[in-house]
Amino acid sequence: MVHHSGEFDLFGKSLMAATAAAAPIVAKDRDLRNRTAVRWWLYAVLAVLFSLVIVGGATRMTESGLSITEWNPIHGAIPPLNDTEWQEEFQKYQQIPQYTEMNKGMTLDAFKSIFWMEWAHRLLARGVGFIFALPLLFFAVTRRIESGLGPKLVGILLLGGLQGAVGWWMVASGLVDRVDVSQYRLATHLTLAAFIFTATMVVARGLASHSQPAADRSTQRLAGIIVILVLIQLYLGGLVAGLHAGLSYNTWPLMDGKVIPGDLFILEPAWRNLFENPKTVQFIHRVGAYVVFVVALWQMIATFRRQPGTTHARRAAILFLLVLLQATLGIGTLVMHVPMDLALTHQAFALVVLGFAAAHWRGTKGAYPLPNEVELRS
Repeated sequence: MVHHSGEFDLFGKSLMAATAAAAPIVAKDRDLRNRTAVRWWLYAVLAVLFSLVIVGGATRMTESGLSITEWNPIHGAIPPLNDTEWQEEFQKYQQIPQYTEMNKGMTLDAFKSIFWMEWAHRLLARGVGFIFALPLLFFAVTRRIESGLGPKLVGILLLGGLQGAVGWWMVASGLVDRVDVSQYRLATHLTLAAFIFTATMVVARGLASHSQPAADRSTQRLAGIIVILVLIQLYLGGLVAGLHAGLSYNTWPLMDGKVIPGDLFILEPAWRNLFENPKTVQFIHRVGAYVVFVVALWQMIATFRRQPGTTHARRAAILFLLVLLQATLGIGTLVMHVPMDLALTHQAFALVVLGFAAAHWRGTKGAYPLPNEVELRS
C-alpha cells in the first residue's frame, strides 16, 4: 500500500507540474484568440468607416448635405413615410439659403434625391456607432479586452461621438447666411474622420502578429512622420473641397502659368489666404503632395538601407507606390476639372494611403506586448 501510495503521490506531483508548466501557454493561446476576434471586429469597423467617408464625399459633391435641416439622432433615423411628411421636410429645406439662392423651383422628386443621399450618410454614421459600441461592450463583459487596450478603444468610441457633433456643427454653418458649409468645418469633419480611421487601424495592427522584430527608431520615426503628413494633406484636401478650389487653375505642373503663381496673399490679414483664398489653398495642397511624395521616397530608400530584405522595407516600397498612384489620381482629377467619379476615387485612395501608412508605422513598432508572453528556451 505504501508503495502504491508513493506512486500516486509522484503521479500527482508530475501532473501538477505539467499543468503549471502548460498554464502560460494556455493563457497565451487564449490571448491570441481574443486578439484575433478583436482585430477582425476592428477591420469590419474600418470597412464601414471607409464607406462612410466615401458616401460623405458623394453627399458633398451632389450638394446634398443641407437637405436635412435638423439634427435628431434618434427620430431622424426614420425617413418620411408619406406625402405629408415629405412635404414637411421639403418646406424646411425651402427656408434655407441653398434653396432660395441656388435651387428655387426644385421639385419634390429632385429634393428626395438629395435627401436620400444625406439620410444614407447619417444612417451609416449611426450604424458605425452601433458596430463599434455593441461589440466593444460584449468583449468587455466577456473579458476579451486585455489590459491597456480598453482605454484606446473607449477613446475611439468617444471620438466617434464627437464626430457626430462636429458633423452637425458643419451642417449648421450652411443653414444661415450661406449656400454651403464652412470650409473650416468641412475640413475639420474630414480630418477627424481620418484620425478615427487612423487610430482604429493602428490598434488593429498592434493586435496582429508580426513576422519580424521592430525596426530601428529612425525608421519608426520617419514612418510616423508620413502618417502626420498624410493627415495634414487630407485637411488641406478638405479646404480645397470646401472652397471648390479644384474647379480653377486646372493645369499641371504649372499653376496659372507659373511654378509659383501670383496673388497668393491678396486677402487681409495674410493668414486668411491659407484658408479662404481658393488659389492659395490649392497651391498649398499641391506643395503638400510634393512633400508627401519626397518623404515617402526618402523613407523607402532609407528603410532599404537600414532594414534590407525585411517586411519593413517591402512595406515602405508599397507605401511609396501608393503615394505615387494617389498623386497621379490627384493630377488627373485636377486637369479633368474634377469629375465626380475621379474625385471620389481620389478621396477614397487618400484613405487607402493613410490606412497603409498607419499600418506601416505600427508595423515598424511591432505588436503590442502580450499579457501572458511565453519565452521559449532552447
